[in-house]
Amino acid sequence: MTHCNVGSTDRALRLVVGIVLMGYGTYTAGTMGTVMVVVGLIPLITGLVGKCPAYSLLKINTCRTNHPI
Repeated sequence: MTHCNVGSTDRALRLVVGIVLMGYGTYTAGTMGTVMVVVGLIPLITGLVGKCPAYSLLKINTCRTNHPI
């Protein structure tokens, strides 16, 4: 079972950044818009799930309680 490693403030920031990047990418034409949408998916998904693979590799944990996801 995996444990949360993204805290509530970190999750909120990730959600906002992901939504902003995806929204801006939607209105940007061409390849740059597509790249922004795909890059925006990364913080959005990690914010929704509460688990960041990069944090796991770097042994970072911003979650106060280490509860299972």
